[in-house]
Amino acid sequence: MASPPVSVGRPATIHDIAALCGVAPSTVSRALSTPDRVNVRTRERIQAAAVELNYTPNSQAKALSSGRTAAVGVLVPDITNPFYFDLIRGTQLQLKAAGYTQLLVDTEESDEVEASTLEQLRKSSDGVIVAASRLNDESLAAAAARMPMVTVNRDVDGVPAVIIDTPSAMTQALDHLISLGHISVAYIAGPVVSQSSARRWAALTQVAEDRGVQVRNLGPFAPKKQSGAAAADAAVHSGVTACIVFNDLIAIGMLQRLRERGIRVPEDMSIVGCDDIFGADFCNPPLTTLSSPIEQAGRVAVSMLLAQLNPLGGGGVRSRSVMPTHLTVRGSTTSAPGN
Repeated sequence: MASPPVSVGRPATIHDIAALCGVAPSTVSRALSTPDRVNVRTRERIQAAAVELNYTPNSQAKALSSGRTAAVGVLVPDITNPFYFDLIRGTQLQLKAAGYTQLLVDTEESDEVEASTLEQLRKSSDGVIVAASRLNDESLAAAAARMPMVTVNRDVDGVPAVIIDTPSAMTQALDHLISLGHISVAYIAGPVVSQSSARRWAALTQVAEDRGVQVRNLGPFAPKKQSGAAAADAAVHSGVTACIVFNDLIAIGMLQRLRERGIRVPEDMSIVGCDDIFGADFCNPPLTTLSSPIEQAGRVAVSMLLAQLNPLGGGGVRSRSVMPTHLTVRGSTTSAPGN
């Protein structure tokens, strides 16, 4: 075949291939996107011409014709929170292996930013993974009805979800503190809109009632290290001897504030965090915390989303996956004062 002239610096198009093969551009498009719809001889000529002209498909045009973008949105409420580092890594690796691009968005702990981002991603992605959504149940369910979605740490009827089972680990955390003689414990609560925080408090109160010990709810607090100072002051004022904290960032901030006030951890007050983020074992003292397979949670979320996108793959679509959590004991907990 004699190649038709192609402008220097301009990538080849399906029109160039069509001219070289003597067929219509629509035939070239079918041969490259749905080859079974074109007879073998014509298809082979078109494919040979595409190689000869070093043709590269236009991804945007392909998306328009197929309705697919090969991109998946991943929304997190705070990209600076180390909890999400492993989650993002898990989604990235799993998406890359499946041939998808990850579109990472920080929704700034804002339901408005999250809602507008989801609306934008309807056009630019094939589906979304939403971690710790700040939307109400109705809004989240409505968004999931408009596009393939999997949530992480948010349980809403009708929306596939990966749940990191920290509420069940509340039993381990409280039993650990009780075994050390603590009978007055505070839960340092996270944001009001956090379903995880509400579920942990509900689980903790039930366990406390069963064990015959007192727990009190202090907060809410923003899930940032800066919140630790106010949380520590509230804990000291309440008179408790131990705290179970919404996340490690607040707990680390509490360690710093308690040290400033001359209150020893763990001798005067024990602290249990949640998430086992990078750096939790580098604190002074190292933080006792609830550990979860966070990277694996990201991978599972992607697998569940891809099952929605490719229902003919034969793997089945899971509506819910629960990731186990366990207590990791370090230096921030010890016997209650006077024991």
